[in-house]
Amino acid sequence: MDQQLKQLMKELGEAINESLADSEQIAEVVSKIKDGGYDIFLVLEATIGVSKPGEKSSDKTSLVTTLTSNPEFKISEQDLKFLKSLRIKIEDDAA
Repeated sequence: MDQQLKQLMKELGEAINESLADSEQIAEVVSKIKDGGYDIFLVLEATIGVSKPGEKSSDKTSLVTTLTSNPEFKISEQDLKFLKSLRIKIEDDAA
């Protein structure tokens, strides 16, 4: 895959990610789930296939990308209890 196409695919992934992050509808549903007492995380994976018109090859170029930007690591109290039960200690990097 040429560099220009790779860059365009990267831009497409970022555009999709931004549109999801800015979606009021998604934010509203996530808020309802949190209000119900649940922690939530969302992982999306997109498979994007590209080919030039007229190509006969059945082996089309594709790119699999996980749409993330600046992922945030959060540990809930429930997570801490579970880790503690396994005798795993989480140290605070901020200290």
